[in-house]
Amino acid sequence: MADTRPARGIGGETSQTLDRGLHVLQLLGSRENAGGMTITQLAAAIGVGRPVVYRLVATLEAREFVTRREDGRIRLGLAITRLSSSVLPLLRETAMPTLRTLADTVGATAHLTVVEGGEALAIAVVEPSWTDFHVAYRVGSRHRLESGAAGRAILAARAGDTAYVVSDGELQAGAHGIAAPLLGIAGLEASIGVVAMMPLNARTVGPQVVSAARTLASALR
Repeated sequence: MADTRPARGIGGETSQTLDRGLHVLQLLGSRENAGGMTITQLAAAIGVGRPVVYRLVATLEAREFVTRREDGRIRLGLAITRLSSSVLPLLRETAMPTLRTLADTVGATAHLTVVEGGEALAIAVVEPSWTDFHVAYRVGSRHRLESGAAGRAILAARAGDTAYVVSDGELQAGAHGIAAPLLGIAGLEASIGVVAMMPLNARTVGPQVVSAARTLASALR
């Protein structure tokens, strides 16, 4: 869960308006508010009147940091995606050692997947170094969150289920996957997983994937 407490600056000097605007973004970026929030809900969460929130939202909307749905709910906008894309190289670099260990331990292709534009996006892939045959999984591959272990693990985390997820042949015939969500990183929805052409022992591999997700989450904090 994102830390949405008011900021404390050096010597107590902060901009109240900026702090409230950032508070709005943090609220909208939390998993429990993935479907968006109304002006009334934002006002109650921040502890200010609706006119204040209207001004904050209008400013953020003009900069494309938020967008309004037809039902009036406020969601994060494209500017957040553009900012997050600049973070992906650092995220990928940090993930590589964990993915390498996981791939070689399990003997399957390991991958890190994030949510971008409502889809699952593979941003880092490591193939095992000692196997003769393994799945070739391309960086930049996209698929629906509802299909494949990587996306479904993220959806499960939104619902409060933090266990690993198993898939069989959902994205590629004959491919078997196991993935677990990356937890505790504010503003980031992601999962770590493995995929192989042979069935994976979920009881053995599942906990290993969960452990890798925890290791990466700790490295990113």
